[in-house]
Amino acid sequence: MTNEQRDSIPDSEAEAGNSPLMLQPPISPTRRQALGLLAGVLCLPRIARAEAFPSRPVRIIVPFVPGGSSDVIARLLAPRLTTILGQQVIVDNRPGAAGNIAVELTARANPDGHTMMLGAPGALTVNPLLYKGLKYIPLRDLAPVSMVGQLEHAIVVSRNFPAADLAGFIQYARANPDRVTYGSSGTGTTTHLAGALFAQQAGVKLQHVGYRGSGQAMLDLISGNINAMFDLLPSAIGHVRGGSVRALATTGPSRASQLPEVPTAIEAGLKGFVATSWHALMTPKDTPPQSIAILSAAVGKALAEPEVVARMQSLGAKPIPSAPAATAEFLRADAARWAGVIRTAQITLDNQ
Repeated sequence: MTNEQRDSIPDSEAEAGNSPLMLQPPISPTRRQALGLLAGVLCLPRIARAEAFPSRPVRIIVPFVPGGSSDVIARLLAPRLTTILGQQVIVDNRPGAAGNIAVELTARANPDGHTMMLGAPGALTVNPLLYKGLKYIPLRDLAPVSMVGQLEHAIVVSRNFPAADLAGFIQYARANPDRVTYGSSGTGTTTHLAGALFAQQAGVKLQHVGYRGSGQAMLDLISGNINAMFDLLPSAIGHVRGGSVRALATTGPSRASQLPEVPTAIEAGLKGFVATSWHALMTPKDTPPQSIAILSAAVGKALAEPEVVARMQSLGAKPIPSAPAATAEFLRADAARWAGVIRTAQITLDNQ
């Protein structure tokens, strides 16, 4: 072989010049095709395993401590999703900073569909309106999977409040501007914003008193230290049924099945007033659409199970599964709605 001929040999072949493989007879095209086909067939299981989703346990981050409605709903879904997805689904409680810690943790997770977050209005749509300089904006840095549940509020007053119904409450508040107090679980929470929305639509001036949790607010309501609450239905039901507070109305579009004797705010005369809270599942924004579709379908299937429906209803929540696109539309509308309420009421984190 001349130097010119040797120089024309690709490097890979030249490097193999001293290999024993060069002593073997050349492989015929037919045999080469057969070996290639066999290699492809042998690789199929490995490729299938690589593309399967989910391929390991799925985590649901909850921005609150164990025991709250978000945690209960997440733990209700986890075993059902485990069965549907074929991988264990675990709940990871990461409370703090009004849900911002959980948002940041989710946004920074590997966007492969194995991390979700069960968020509520505060963490997903309200916090960006109140907190300045957030590193992660939920509707920008997270991708929606599905809505999960919707919760109504109950407008409750202390037992000695001088109004027998919602019309009387509004009349008394108009006659006593800024003297009627209502408690909430904190500034910017839905129990605060529902009261602000009510005041705007009813044309009254209420005095907001923020607490560190609805439990503390309810204790002050029962003792008569504050006049009212726009509490979430799951938290209020027991106190209403026990007679320690009185329910004037609920805030959904129709009567709550848990308190069928209590009229809606619309029925009680406040036309168009609806205030609800909700839960939605989110995942990092760059998660593959096909993985999100699998998760969304699994959530829809889990929320259709009769036991899940019954349990959520007992908590005062209504299952509302939705496709990712519909979820995104809902969240954008919710953020726009509360932005108007916050702007009109001039709510800031320093306004307790």
